[in-house]
Amino acid sequence: MPNSPSTKRNYKKEYANYHSKPEQKKNRAMRNAARRIVKKSGTNVKGKDVAHRNGNPKDNRKSNLTVSTRSANRSYARTRTARKRNPKA
Repeated sequence: MPNSPSTKRNYKKEYANYHSKPEQKKNRAMRNAARRIVKKSGTNVKGKDVAHRNGNPKDNRKSNLTVSTRSANRSYARTRTARKRNPKA
């Protein structure tokens, strides 16, 4: 089990293998921008996730952004094309 209490995550290796890639940096920047867009519109986002309805972090249209609880946003399975399987999200 990768997340068992006796197994520690190797964050340095995780960053080197995934998070440092240019594509992932762009995705993270766009997710941060989406959060700023929703926050600027006056919505309280504290303790919540700003979710992309279609699952694409680069699509920051206001109609594609919604605020949801962390557990709800992170519970949907993602496909290889980054779309959420639950269309109601």
